[in-house]
Formats: sequence, structure tokens, C-alpha cells
Amino acid sequence: MKNLILSLAIIFSAAFQLDAQKIAVVDINQVLEGMSDYQEAQRELDKVAADWRQEIAKEYDEIKSLYNRYQAEQVLLSDEQKLKKEEEIVEKEKDVRELQKRRFGPEGDLFKKRQELISPVQDKVYFAIEDFAADRGYDLIMDKNGSAGILFASDDFDKTADIIKRIK
Repeated sequence: MKNLILSLAIIFSAAFQLDAQKIAVVDINQVLEGMSDYQEAQRELDKVAADWRQEIAKEYDEIKSLYNRYQAEQVLLSDEQKLKKEEEIVEKEKDVRELQKRRFGPEGDLFKKRQELISPVQDKVYFAIEDFAADRGYDLIMDKNGSAGILFASDDFDKTADIIKRIK
């Protein structure tokens, strides 16, 4: 936190020492949410995720069914048959957890699908911001809600509406 505050203090002190510095902030989330391309990509991503969740839920239902069948038949099975059924259930659970990880893990299919669908839209926004900065002579444009954090930003610096106009 101290490094963040120190970095921002250096940036702002440098900005105020040079009269030619122009600073703006943009709410990237607001820009993205106002874009039909982004909304369409997000809807497709949500649909894919819902389909995968449903696929996994079906697999868990199948495991539950296997377990219930095992519980009902358990008294009729030999020890060897019980062990075989238990191993089958455990293996099925392992496979479903693996599928869940493959679909929703940090580098999983959903992450890759998000990159495929959202990256082109984000690139469009970043090119518009760069173009805007070049046209208007801005030296620094920061994300109003970004992880770098803005300690204070006057509404006069918020150029979100201009970026939205430029994209449309």
C-alpha cells in the first residue's frame, strides 16, 4: 500500500510540476458495459458457462444415482462387488472434479473462452483510448476503478462519455 501511495504521489507531483501534463480518468467497466459487442460476448460466455454447469450437475446426479443404487444393493453384494462399485463411484467423482477443473479452473475452458470473446472488445476500447489521448494531448489516462487505484479524481477529468461516443 505504501508503494502504491508513493507511486501515485510521484506521478501526481510530476504531473503538477509540468504545466503541459494532461490527465484523464476513464471508467473502463462503464465503457465496456455500454458496448453491444461486449454485452453480446458476455451473454455468449454466460450461456456457455451455464451449459457447462448443467453438464457437471448431470454428472453429479449420475454419481448420486450410482451411490443410491449401491446403498440399496449393498446387502446383496459380495465384498468384491462392493469394492468394485465403490471404486466405480470414486472414479466417477474424480472424473467430474477433473471436468469441473478443466472447465472452470484458472486456465480452464471458461478462461480461454473469455479471452477469445472479450479480448477483441477490450482491444477496441484500448485503441480508442490511445487514439483519444493522441488527439487531445493527454499524457496520462487511468482507469477510474482500476486496481492501481485513484485516491481522488475530479469529475472534470472523467472522459468516459467521450470514449463511449468515439467507439459508437
